[in-house]
Amino acid sequence: MNLRRKRPPQPADREVLAGLVEHVGYHDPDNGFCVLRVKARGHRDLVTVVGRAAAVAAREWTTASGQWVHHRTHGHQFKAHFLRSSAPASTEGIEKHLRSGMIRGIGHVYARKLVQAFGDKVLDVIETEPERLREVTGIGQVRAGRITDAWAEQ
Repeated sequence: MNLRRKRPPQPADREVLAGLVEHVGYHDPDNGFCVLRVKARGHRDLVTVVGRAAAVAAREWTTASGQWVHHRTHGHQFKAHFLRSSAPASTEGIEKHLRSGMIRGIGHVYARKLVQAFGDKVLDVIETEPERLREVTGIGQVRAGRITDAWAEQ
């Protein structure tokens, strides 16, 4: 007798879509329903993703599992059965995230400087060792404080 449980079969038309959330068109905090515009890997144009997420913000990395549908009113979109947001993992994604304007005190110049100084560990540095921000040329006590405060608000 085979006592191992078999995983339920996944529908053949289910696929995974991953990319950077460029815009949150709608998010209902009560039920989590959201409409996102995502710069997805392998797609030239922004993709509309609909699904449910407890919280989601622009410039976050998202991974969705679902299928493509054609909505009569809204057209071609990706209907997510599972949607997860997380901080970006690549240095390029981290730099885009930092320069998005979500963190006061970091624009294009400082995003690049921070990634050059700390690589893919920059988000950990901001979170756990904010005093190290001052190692970057041009970041003094005031700017480091603004960055740390803005990060805490996130």
